[in-house]
Amino acid sequence: MVADLQPPTDDDLLTTEDAEAFGMFYDRHVHSVLGYFARRTHDPEIAADLTAETFASALSARHRYRPDRAPAGAWLFAIAARRLADFHRRGRVEARAQKALAMERVPLGAEDAEMVRMLADDAAVSLLAGLPAEQRTAIRARVVDGQSYADVAGGHGVSEPVARQRVSRGLAALRQRMGGPR
Repeated sequence: MVADLQPPTDDDLLTTEDAEAFGMFYDRHVHSVLGYFARRTHDPEIAADLTAETFASALSARHRYRPDRAPAGAWLFAIAARRLADFHRRGRVEARAQKALAMERVPLGAEDAEMVRMLADDAAVSLLAGLPAEQRTAIRARVVDGQSYADVAGGHGVSEPVARQRVSRGLAALRQRMGGPR
């Protein structure tokens, strides 16, 4: 009888000193972290930079990870949230320092930038998929495409108050799905 080999858990991957194990953890989570940053920064290069910073922080802090305190994914996203907060805090100062030192950020290639955009779009699509069609299209037009309520209303053949109501109800449903207040 062949033993049933289970893939290692995230906890297993983080609690070993094996570099390949952390590589597996990275492979499991890099797309979700990259999508997280892409949705919040709307800039593929910044999203890639923050993703790299997050995994570098996770690699150096993995000896402090305790499986009994939080799941590995939550631990990783707590690090990601801190990197994002740091980015917002230091953003302007860092840009000025880079300019003063004549430092240029290495740009992402077109394929990498497109992948980051696609990850952000896939996440948005999956969140919107369960909404009624009229709410989904109104949210996409208002929130994703940045149209005014007047443009949303005109594009969907409804009044502006109806467009506002569709967006409002759709966002309330999304908040509820995500466990937030309605």
